[in-house]
Amino acid sequence: MEAVIEAVLFTMGDSVETDKLAAAIEQDAETTKKIVHNMMDKYEAVGRGIKIIELEDAFQLCTKAEYYENLIKVASQPRKYQLTDVLLETLSIVAYKQPITKLEIEKIRGVSSDHAVNKLVEYNLVCEVGRLDAPGRPMLFGTTEEFLRAFGVQSVEDLPTVSPDMVEEFKEEAEEEIQLKLEVEV
Repeated sequence: MEAVIEAVLFTMGDSVETDKLAAAIEQDAETTKKIVHNMMDKYEAVGRGIKIIELEDAFQLCTKAEYYENLIKVASQPRKYQLTDVLLETLSIVAYKQPITKLEIEKIRGVSSDHAVNKLVEYNLVCEVGRLDAPGRPMLFGTTEEFLRAFGVQSVEDLPTVSPDMVEEFKEEAEEEIQLKLEVEV
């Protein structure tokens, strides 16, 4: 069964849902998860160059990050994206408020976010996840599996939470910033 799972994950390249792996080995999802988690432990114990990661309710076979420098000597260097403060701010809004429209993002940020959202879509960190049932049917955005891989989390539920004290501090900083802008304009 492990050999079948390994073959499927290797061949697919991308993540494979637990249900599909279960069908491949003719087991239930819970048993399949236990087998894959056992494989994950084995890969880690013997110091292999590959590992299996869990993303939401799916698994993917991938190279360990510590071998990146060795890989780029053989393969062309993968395209790296530049996450500016604006992109990180927009990405964090999407991650914590998803599904969310561009208009809602702009209300939170206070500025147009078309460029930032388009860049995040281009980088495959954000994607359209549906349409809001409202006039104009605006697009709803959410994070992708690439986002989970890039930030090393299995699910958006694993993202760090912001304490109420920090939220209050952020609000105070924002109010001070708005006050400074108003004083400069007057």
